[in-house]
Amino acid sequence: MIQGALLIALAALLWATTGIVAKFLFTGSDLQAITLALLRLLVALPFFWLLMRREQKQLQDANPGQLVPGSSLRTLTFKTLLPLAAMGLFQAFYQGSYLLAVDLTGAGIATLISLCLPPVLVAILAAPLLGEKPGLLTVLSAIAAILGTSMLVISDMETAGSFRVAGILMALLAAAVYTGFTLTSRHNSAGMPVFTTAFICFFTAALILLPVVALSGGFDGLATLQARHWLMVVYIGVVPTCLGYLLFFKGMQNTPATLSSIIVTLEPLFVALLAWIILGEVLGPTGILGAVILTVAVIIASRYGKTPGTSEEG
Repeated sequence: MIQGALLIALAALLWATTGIVAKFLFTGSDLQAITLALLRLLVALPFFWLLMRREQKQLQDANPGQLVPGSSLRTLTFKTLLPLAAMGLFQAFYQGSYLLAVDLTGAGIATLISLCLPPVLVAILAAPLLGEKPGLLTVLSAIAAILGTSMLVISDMETAGSFRVAGILMALLAAAVYTGFTLTSRHNSAGMPVFTTAFICFFTAALILLPVVALSGGFDGLATLQARHWLMVVYIGVVPTCLGYLLFFKGMQNTPATLSSIIVTLEPLFVALLAWIILGEVLGPTGILGAVILTVAVIIASRYGKTPGTSEEG
């Protein structure tokens, strides 16, 4: 179990580097956030295809002569593909809004809001949507999450010297979209192989983002990318996206779901720490206290809420 927990923590650390590298890209080139979101998916898709094929072969070898759902793309029905496509839609909006929030504010505050709010929102929304009644601790965690987020916004105003409303709104949008992604995933993808789900989800998201980037002139910024910038794009697509995902599910094999959901909360804290060390982003006393309150709220929601913790790299 210790090895699994370490693998999940390493995955969280790799995911945390996404916002840091993205910030370097945005400040060193004219690359738009939505274009980076598309490029990230395009780089990751071949790797997820290989992981999906490996997973499908394992299913076929374990069930010779049987048509197991997910053992090949041919076994998937329209009813099965529809929720996966919906998850892809959520993923497209999440990728774009999160990276835009990083561009408009800072990597630390954008990640704290985008990734810490969803587990709490999921725990609360599970009541009306999935018929699960939230307990007192879940309600208290929601209140704490609102308080922590408010303190982060106040801290950002203090350190930036202005209210970066667009970036904060994008971070809140990312949190709302990822909440929808989590609820859809929990409700519709039970029993579906992990990497088949990931490939279809990311493929759909790329299809959605492609025309948006083309029509918005997002490809124009590619001309400003130098060799080091392309290496950063490849890094984001391969290391935090593919390798992080692989490490997480490898760690999940022998780590309790509750423990893994708590370990994943290290990601926004890793981002805040890296943003401070590498980018010079300072939360300030109010922001640090808000981050602690928000993290505690997530742990409570993950530990005592009835919805299982989920992960998504930044």
